[in-house]
Amino acid sequence: MNKILYLSQFDLMSSLSEADLMEMDSMTSITTFPKHTTIQTPDTFTEGFYFVKKGKVRLYTLNTEGKQFTVDILGEGNVFGEMNELSLGTRALYIETTEICDICLMDRGRFEQFLVDHPAFMMSMLNVLSERIKQMSEVTQTLALGNLHDKIMHNLCRLAERNGWTKEDGYCRIQSGITHQEIAWMAGASRESVTAAMKELSQAGRIRTSFKSVALHASELEAFR
Repeated sequence: MNKILYLSQFDLMSSLSEADLMEMDSMTSITTFPKHTTIQTPDTFTEGFYFVKKGKVRLYTLNTEGKQFTVDILGEGNVFGEMNELSLGTRALYIETTEICDICLMDRGRFEQFLVDHPAFMMSMLNVLSERIKQMSEVTQTLALGNLHDKIMHNLCRLAERNGWTKEDGYCRIQSGITHQEIAWMAGASRESVTAAMKELSQAGRIRTSFKSVALHASELEAFR
């Protein structure tokens, strides 16, 4: 497995030269996890930064009744973890794979020195952190104030902005696949209620759906921005 090639495909690594990538490669290990594998619980948290090379992971919490609420779904190129003063807010979360995943783990001590030696990369890390905080604030407001339709549309627009989309006849198809169950986790609702709401949104022309695929009307993304 060519880890240098893997690392070079992360947007976060765009500021690094080939020599820098080779140095980072030497401090990186890649592990393949089967689908529906728990990578972390709040009790098993260990410090480190992880990069999703392949697949998707779900970050979620449990309420006092044991109900799951999905905080985020991260696809290829996304990062999670915490290390000393740098935190992406995942310490208290459950993290599981929703697909077969290749996950890169950075060696803690060497990665900290790497950040000191590469200030441009450090700024990229801070930008990722800032964006994650902004997204979490938006999610909290939507969950507190929005109805189910608002929650669904907010999360779909957020996924489109992060993962990209393909323009199709006035609609923007989200490049990463997503199921009704995953949308339900993110909206804090049942799969059945989300399926009914998605049907209503489709009938209203706000979205188009197919198997594990959703397209948003272009005006929805424009309003989201």
